[in-house]
Amino acid sequence: MNPPASVPRSRLWWEVAIVLALSVGRSAVYSVLQLVQALTREQALGDQSTSLNPGADAQQFWDVLYQFTAQFFAFAPIALALWLLWEPGASALRRIGLDFRRFGRDLGAGLLLVLVIGVPGLGLYAAGRALGITVQVNASPLDPSWWTIPLLLLAALRAGLTEEVIFVGYLFDRLRRLGWGVWAIILSTAALRGAYHAYQGFGPIVGNLAMGVVFGWVYQRWGRVMPLVIAHAAIDIVAFVGYPLAAAWWPALFA
Repeated sequence: MNPPASVPRSRLWWEVAIVLALSVGRSAVYSVLQLVQALTREQALGDQSTSLNPGADAQQFWDVLYQFTAQFFAFAPIALALWLLWEPGASALRRIGLDFRRFGRDLGAGLLLVLVIGVPGLGLYAAGRALGITVQVNASPLDPSWWTIPLLLLAALRAGLTEEVIFVGYLFDRLRRLGWGVWAIILSTAALRGAYHAYQGFGPIVGNLAMGVVFGWVYQRWGRVMPLVIAHAAIDIVAFVGYPLAAAWWPALFA
């Protein structure tokens, strides 16, 4: 049976790909990787066992491959949000400002947001640690392996896109359609952002709540997600890569 003429075939293919990436397709890829890995071992396939929750060692090739694969599939919810925002004749990327039409301006605005949000965020973290209300966040250690920094950079990009596309671009659109006011949307999405980081303690909750308010207000005025993604990714790159490097180079200051 052919699809309705009103639904482009390309859109249906994207829908199928995204749904599979979020569900059984992901499991299928991992299963194939596990089988290939098992076949490369000296032990016969019938003599091997498996676990539903295997341990991970970032020094091993297969574990690193799984980490890259996990990062790839983590982009699927972002793709789903963008697909749901897409409308015939109206690009979701252009609607929420996730394009490169004004990249120079977006880059400058993003770096300005890093100063506005990132620096006070470090102060909140330090204050929370001093007050005993913030969990110690240990950055991933850097090792000489070539894949370490690319993995961390990919994780920073994924985090920035996930939070800004879904919390801001997607939710602002959907909540507006539900009749919510501007500040109700800003405050509710900021609260959700704070709850998303609650595992780190109260300091990061307050910091991310403030970040959500600022980013929401900026998006309401500028109508572009790209500066938010740039700022978020830059902050995470400093946290994921810059901090471990500083701790390794100047242990007396950052240990």
